[in-house]
Amino acid sequence: MIPRSIAPKLRSLASTFPVVTVTGPRQSGKTTLCRAAFPDHAYVSLERPDVREHAVRDPLDFLHRLGDRAILDEVQRAPDLLSYLQVEVDRHRAPGRFVLTGSHNFLLIEGVSQSLAGRTALLRLLPLSLDEVRRFPAPPRSLDDVLWTGGYPAIYQEGHAPGDWLAAYVATYLERDVRSLQEIRDLRAFQTFLGLCAGRTAQVLNLSALCSDAGVSAGTARAWLGILEASFVVTLVPGWSTNLRKRLIRSPKLHFLDSGLCAWLLGIRSPGDLALHHARGALFESWIVAEILKSRYARGLPADLHHVRNQKGEEIDLLVDDGVRRTLVEVKAGRTVSGDAFRPLHRWQSLLGDEAERGTWRRILVHGGEEASTREGIEVVPWADLPGRIVSEGASPS
Repeated sequence: MIPRSIAPKLRSLASTFPVVTVTGPRQSGKTTLCRAAFPDHAYVSLERPDVREHAVRDPLDFLHRLGDRAILDEVQRAPDLLSYLQVEVDRHRAPGRFVLTGSHNFLLIEGVSQSLAGRTALLRLLPLSLDEVRRFPAPPRSLDDVLWTGGYPAIYQEGHAPGDWLAAYVATYLERDVRSLQEIRDLRAFQTFLGLCAGRTAQVLNLSALCSDAGVSAGTARAWLGILEASFVVTLVPGWSTNLRKRLIRSPKLHFLDSGLCAWLLGIRSPGDLALHHARGALFESWIVAEILKSRYARGLPADLHHVRNQKGEEIDLLVDDGVRRTLVEVKAGRTVSGDAFRPLHRWQSLLGDEAERGTWRRILVHGGEEASTREGIEVVPWADLPGRIVSEGASPS
């Protein structure tokens, strides 16, 4: 397996924290990452029924047999074990003793926050970034190939056809996770809901319209969206405001975190189909959001992403907030950069109002072509160069 960009941060945190927790979607490479980073740690997977039974039935003996250093995979499967782990860490608080992984964000974070607060660092591992994909011998070259293939490691490592692997992923891991997180009796209704969400990637979430189209209640839709967030299938990017109360009530934008999965759910079966599909621009925008998140998470930074939209419907696709330094990003999937593409970034001050006077601002137009230039104070960045440009120049790890 190729080295992951997050590995240096993982090792750095393990040099100071007694526990490091790595969370992310199934099949994003968490186990491979942790075993490669800590080859001398004992490894156990709590997915195995016999191992899980031992951890649940006799947690003290289970921990005793692990020794001083261990990787505990899918630890949310035995949540009570975390309380015993707390006692063990407090007894011997050496750095890097335990590395935990988990695929269900809210189940894992709830257990960690209750039992291991102040004892563990937290990292999020998403599927492969573009830089990581390029480390394989024959990576996809064109933008449409990249978007259609997505970033799940097994597709590149094991040579699976993207459509075949993603179909199996939805039918096994995704639906199994859904059932383990919440009792869903009508799986077909959830599958319909999932497809409708894919059709809304990169759109401001209209919950009423989504409920109507899916034929489910608002409570059900919120619960199912929560499951998709917890499983790292989607992320909800909030509207921007320096006023926290206003930010919380503004409708978020829905983004799928893997463009290949979203394309498969939309019925796009080849890069050629994608080139002509009406959702190509939305897939590109969501891919950009995911790439920025991967780049930030690899350095241990929080997401701090927002979208900008006023009551007139005028908007800027993305705002990256690094405190005093903020970056506005407008996304255009076309290869040619036209004058109209700059319009939202030219009127950014009227969009943001008084907030425009605070901090230092950068403006970036990222596009699907190859041009790299600066026009009227706006950086024009080709799709392949964006994430590093934002993170390396705009933030420092905390």
